[in-house]
Formats: sequence, C-alpha cells, structure tokens
Amino acid sequence: MTSFTLGSEITTEQLKFFNTHGFIHFRGVANDQEVSALLQAMTDIENQFIAEGRETIMGIPIQWGKNDDGSPFINRFAYASEYSPIIKKFVRDERFEPIRKLIGTNARLAEVEKDGIVINNFINSKDSAYTKLGWHTDSPRDIFYNRRKPGPMLNVGLYLDDCPLEKGGVRILPGTHTQSVFMMLFRKFPMFFTHRPDKREVPLIVKRGDLTIHDGRAWHRTAQARLTGEASRRRTMYMAWIDEPYQPRDEQSKTPLFKRLQKFVG
Repeated sequence: MTSFTLGSEITTEQLKFFNTHGFIHFRGVANDQEVSALLQAMTDIENQFIAEGRETIMGIPIQWGKNDDGSPFINRFAYASEYSPIIKKFVRDERFEPIRKLIGTNARLAEVEKDGIVINNFINSKDSAYTKLGWHTDSPRDIFYNRRKPGPMLNVGLYLDDCPLEKGGVRILPGTHTQSVFMMLFRKFPMFFTHRPDKREVPLIVKRGDLTIHDGRAWHRTAQARLTGEASRRRTMYMAWIDEPYQPRDEQSKTPLFKRLQKFVG
C-alpha cells in the first residue's frame, strides 16, 4: 500500500492519490511518547466510566466487552476529547491543519458532533463486543440526522498499535467515495451485515503512530483478526473533519435510531 509523509501542506501527489482512491496513509504522524500518553488517557477514561457504570456518552452507547477474567473493558466509546485534556490538546495540534484542508477552508474537527473523537479497542475474544464490522459507508448517519444528501467527511484514524494483516483492520473499496447516493447506500446489501471479502478491497496495513484517512462516503469494513486474545489487540483513535451545519450533542441528546440498531450487527 502506498504511504506518504505528512508535512505542512498536502502535496499535489497526495491530493491526487486521495481524490482518486478515497483514502491515504501517512507514516509516523505521532511519536512513541505521544502514543503512550494517548493510551494512558484512554485507560484513565475507561477506569472512570467503569467506576461510574456509564452506558452512554451524549446519547451514544458505550460498547463493553469482558476480559478473560470477567472484568469489563471498553471496545468503543465516543467524544474522548471531552474527557481528557491530553486527547483534546493532541487532536487540536497544528500538524492536522493540512488534513482539514482536504475538505475545505471551512472544515472543522467534530469534537461534539457526529461521534466526536472515537476510541476503538478491537480484541478478538469470545466476550468482546466489537471484533469486526460489516461493509458500510458512513452516509446513513447523515440521513438519520435529517440531511437530504450525505456530505463529505474525513475519517482520520491514528493507530495506537501496529496493525499487520493478521490483526484484521480496515478494508476499503478504492474510488467508491465518488459513487451515486443509491450506490453509496446499496452497493453492499444489507449494510453492516455483509462481511464477505471483496477482490477489489485494499487492506490498511499500518504501524503504531501512523495515520490513515478515508472519505466516509467510501465503502469499507473492519475485518476480524486471525489472531486471538491479547495478540489481536488493535487500538485506534478516530477524528472526523466535516464541513456542514453545526449540530452539537450534549448529555441530554437522545440515542439515534441507527445507534440503537447497531448493537445487532458485528
């Protein structure tokens, strides 16, 4: 898979690659010390939510799993920057300014919109609630939020662990971000329930500290790891950049219908 170095500007070559394929991979965007600090922040938030018995954050369900000893851990939670000054400072760093411009000069980081800053903790075990995710686009979310036409959204994933092929991970269909709205919704049907590999898919094989970006309108899935237990652990932090009307959420926000349905897929 072609990879690049993130500089102060997106180069012509990088922009052409992203516009053509709908995704791009940047090497070494965060150093080891930064990744370690983010992982500690993730653990601190998890411990807080365990102590509080939290089930949702701003109406978005927390996805819980169980360790082999029966103790709880979080597979996925949203709005992480609202619960950690370390994460908030990192995601607002100037190094991400060139990425914002991939959408446009008016784009912003969605910290309290969509799902905010999302932490994923994939582990392939019998009591994990989140080991894979079927083929989907992120476009239905816009429809549930009463938008007539899905808008552009950058899903920017910082990898907190190495992700070789045997750990599963994101698989994307290049170029599908430019498809019609109909194909955006029905190319793979039913959405989220279809897991079969596609001969055209590209796996995102990345290292700790790397950054990947994909257009949320492109078809993608999360493949289940071939490894099991601790060897399969794959942690990521996803940031979304958007350019659309401001729609913030708070602790009084209701759980969207598609989030209530999502517990039935995997």
